[in-house]
Amino acid sequence: MKLNWFAVGAIAAAIGVTFGAFGAHALKSRVTEDLLSIFEIGVRYQMYHAFALIAVAWAAGRWPGSLVNASGWLFVLGILLFSGSLYLMTLTGARWLGAITPVGGLCFILGWIALAMAALRGS
Repeated sequence: MKLNWFAVGAIAAAIGVTFGAFGAHALKSRVTEDLLSIFEIGVRYQMYHAFALIAVAWAAGRWPGSLVNASGWLFVLGILLFSGSLYLMTLTGARWLGAITPVGGLCFILGWIALAMAALRGS
């Protein structure tokens, strides 16, 4: 089954916008400035990678293969680990969750490398 990366990216963007609004309105008066800033970083990177997933949809049509698909999964995993850990850290105050964040960042990096490799092999 071929995953519809465009739909996954659009859903991730919709969730990112929702979380952005939640942070700007509901969290602003409930958490400290530093925690709000952490939450906003999570939203920002989620949005960047929601658009990256839409790029994966385009790339899958141009250079179909396992590298493009891997990049999509790495972006999804990066959103869950990077942004998700920052969201949970903000909402719970559990600073130890920050140890998970770099793993998500590594997933983002590997996703971009896989996408670049797909382009280089496909061209």
